[in-house]
Amino acid sequence: MTIGSKIAWDDTVLPFQLDRTDVRGRVARLDGVLDGILSQHDYPPQIEALVAEMALLTALIGQTIKLRWKLSLQVRSNGAARLIATDYYAPTEDGAPARIRAYASYDADKLTDDTAFAQVGKGYFAILIDQGKGTTPYQGITPLAGTSLKGCAETYFAQSEQLPTRFALTFGESTEAGGTPHWRAGGVMLQMMPKGAAPAPGEGGSGDAGLMQAEDLLDGDAGENWSRANLLLDTVDDLELIGPSVQPTELLVRLFHEEQPRVFDAQSVAFGCTCSADRVRQSLSIYSAKDIGHMTTPEGTVTADCQFCGAHYVFDPATVGFEATAAPDGDSHAGQ
Repeated sequence: MTIGSKIAWDDTVLPFQLDRTDVRGRVARLDGVLDGILSQHDYPPQIEALVAEMALLTALIGQTIKLRWKLSLQVRSNGAARLIATDYYAPTEDGAPARIRAYASYDADKLTDDTAFAQVGKGYFAILIDQGKGTTPYQGITPLAGTSLKGCAETYFAQSEQLPTRFALTFGESTEAGGTPHWRAGGVMLQMMPKGAAPAPGEGGSGDAGLMQAEDLLDGDAGENWSRANLLLDTVDDLELIGPSVQPTELLVRLFHEEQPRVFDAQSVAFGCTCSADRVRQSLSIYSAKDIGHMTTPEGTVTADCQFCGAHYVFDPATVGFEATAAPDGDSHAGQ
């Protein structure tokens, strides 16, 4: 699919509810967002796949939370993929898109020809929520578990949030005749809406190392409803998930028509970064003049690069650090 053939539901997240059950969900389609994220870097295929999966998870999870500012996902491991980090910025006004950015840090010497998730070693999956100035950031962490990043996210929600959660995801590059390779991704998230108290985490979970799983949190009618919704989601195929010929509302009818799906307003998403010269200058404000001297290049400048978008910043050393002797003036900024 080429950029010129972008369709209406690309780069959107559609919230829905299954009225016959207590299950809510999201359908996400990412197109230009993934191209924007991955075009900033020259990642190996395995790392590209991990970043694409993490970005899709971020779009689905970010839209479920009533944010005022930012949600971040992180995977840190001792494997070839050392860090995968994403940010989801809530819309700043009605009708504006949410913004997503992502990047990965990896050890090229450790990469193997195995699957993408095989590049992830032991470590943790984390969700961080920052609601802005005057609030206390939230952080939840669980050990990495399962055979995919979506499996890690499912374990996180069961273990840390006591919310049965399921993801079905697909992503990759596609090319139409005469077109250029173009990233597309699609996914569905299901989540059981909480009712009453759930079992305490860590008490006899059926997952790896005793971690809680969705089935450990449900019984009776709720368990039957959850199982039925999951069986229906099991019937989805990659072409339905990724589009482009099946719009999200049609997908929901195909999968869940007997569960009475009800949709809400779709949220548009876009690739976006919040880096700026002022933010970089603030991050450098903890350093002394001696530290800044060590950072100064032979050309007499202090430089910084944004890991998310590749923006390159150049500063006069006298204007940065807590011992700065000159006011900011003439900083330069260029994209990658």
